[in-house]
Amino acid sequence: MKMNSPIGLFDSGVGGLTVFREIVRLLPSEDVVYFGDVGRYPYGGRSKEIITQFTRQDIAFLLEHDVKFIICACNSASSVALEEVIGDYEIELIGVIEPGARAAVNKTKNSRIGIIGTHATIGSNAYAKVIHSLDSDMKVFSLACPLFVPLAEEAYIEKEATYLIAKDYLQTMHDVGIDTLVLGCTHYPLLKKVISEVMGDTVTLIDSGEETAKEVRQKLVKTNLINSKTSEIPPINGDYNFFVSDVPDKFSSIATRFLGHHMEKITRVDISRYPAKLEL
Repeated sequence: MKMNSPIGLFDSGVGGLTVFREIVRLLPSEDVVYFGDVGRYPYGGRSKEIITQFTRQDIAFLLEHDVKFIICACNSASSVALEEVIGDYEIELIGVIEPGARAAVNKTKNSRIGIIGTHATIGSNAYAKVIHSLDSDMKVFSLACPLFVPLAEEAYIEKEATYLIAKDYLQTMHDVGIDTLVLGCTHYPLLKKVISEVMGDTVTLIDSGEETAKEVRQKLVKTNLINSKTSEIPPINGDYNFFVSDVPDKFSSIATRFLGHHMEKITRVDISRYPAKLEL
């Protein structure tokens, strides 16, 4: 791998942009290729076989761009497909679940951890499995919060209705006495302020995207793959290229809300032409 090659990042839609945002914050000189599979969003309601096929196609697309590292920013793909495919590629791949789980185990003081996410992520029990593999004494409480995704996408972040929905959802977490809450969906960091308000100061929020970006930085440093632009004075910012499988205009409008600025260059690609199974 070349140090000046880009980082590849894929998601089933726009939620992965919160992970991209953290990569830019922590690794501002890195080039990034982002692929959002909005044409087949969401992955969550599909079978393991189909999600695995989609994941392989997403990886194949990024490999075409000579990336040096791949981030699976999709919780559904991370929980269902990544473990199956990760050993089939020479390039390093990382999902969002293990970094978030590790951070939760390290942060909790009372060994009571909450996980919130989509129905697919919660149903997979992926976060709980990783947490228990790290420390079997941890008590894990999982809760699906499906309305958080449309609220984030429609910019209902400061609305009273969002606060009331969050309060209703998260009462369960209050009742079981967690002190750490994992935001197990890449949309949820946009609602961090209201979630924090509902949960109070005694509960630490874990942003899986942020924790993933931290681990990517550590791995790039360890393998001497940090972009050489970092050593420039002042450091040179990275180049960012965004690709989607459908409707780039809609992607652009939602992405503007996620990133806080307009995205100029978004390219639509035919993801169906990439192999859905590993080519031997």
